[in-house]
Amino acid sequence: MNDPVAEFERRFAKLIGSEYCIAVNSGTSALHAALEAIDVRHGEIIMPALCPAMDAFAIIHAGAWPIFADVDPQTHLVTHETIAKVIGPRTKAIIAVALHGLPCDIEPILALAKPRSIAVIEDCAQCLLGRYRDGFAGTRADIGCFSFERKKHLTTGSEGGAIVSNNPLYAKRARKFAGLGYKHMTAETGRTSLNAAEFQHPGYQRFDTIGLNYRMSWAQAEAGLIALKDVRDAVWRRQEIGYLWQQALGCQLQPHSYDADNTFYSAAVEYEDAILDCMDDRNRWKELYDKFVSLGGDGFYAMPQLPYNEPALEDEYRGLEAHPIAERLQQRLMLFKTHYKSLTVAKEQADILSGMLNVNA
Repeated sequence: MNDPVAEFERRFAKLIGSEYCIAVNSGTSALHAALEAIDVRHGEIIMPALCPAMDAFAIIHAGAWPIFADVDPQTHLVTHETIAKVIGPRTKAIIAVALHGLPCDIEPILALAKPRSIAVIEDCAQCLLGRYRDGFAGTRADIGCFSFERKKHLTTGSEGGAIVSNNPLYAKRARKFAGLGYKHMTAETGRTSLNAAEFQHPGYQRFDTIGLNYRMSWAQAEAGLIALKDVRDAVWRRQEIGYLWQQALGCQLQPHSYDADNTFYSAAVEYEDAILDCMDDRNRWKELYDKFVSLGGDGFYAMPQLPYNEPALEDEYRGLEAHPIAERLQQRLMLFKTHYKSLTVAKEQADILSGMLNVNA
């Protein structure tokens, strides 16, 4: 019987332009396995202050300590400058998160990290097929991590994820950790490489690594293989919807000067960029949301709390440094939906917003 997981890995690696791919059951699993592959235990891992908390969760479960870096006010992403302010002798890795669909400017980050022997992970959960220079986000760093949760550009059902790398050692370690530590696993192969006669011998020793069961299921892989057939169209539709929101808002979203394309996991705008600001941040955000919905809008999302402001982390992991840009953006960002299946529906929503802004102007 053909293994759909192995086939999904082969096709995804080819799509993204990576040597190795390890399919897992979620994007968070991908992050955890990537950190274990690098061996970050007892070290510090730099990550953005502005991003979902799952990156910090993975760092903590890998036995390391999250160190938060502030972000650029225009792109909402970490840069080599913000990372340089918090890098230190215990830094073992950097996680660069491609937030809202825009790739980080990864080459200057790599130039900062490599002379210090610091590994770089790109979290591309929100940035599938995001072009960066002559490749895709996730392929230049030591490891790239992807999520296939149901609202992502590509989904393997309700959850799913992948790790990509061009480093055979990291790929092997990630696969073994995500595959319960079976000793037969390699960078290229997982379940299909067993010698059945040897495996069933009573003297066979199965595990040479302590791992967890993060493997992608066959059902997830089969759903992913179907989604891969139309993934370029799915990304293109997100981009077209992102451009509709840009037109409605009258501004470029996440403006950047480096060579990269936004894939618009969401259309993110700080409300003062488009609307006169005259109220407390949280009240103003709610007023704008309610007004949009009252006019027939489908609502929009808020930016999740900064990881160190979540109850699970705030007492122990806050740190001493302030992150004023991330803190301001978290209160003010409006994240407009781009996962509509119809451009017509998306245009109707953008027109509602455009009319609302013209009334408020």
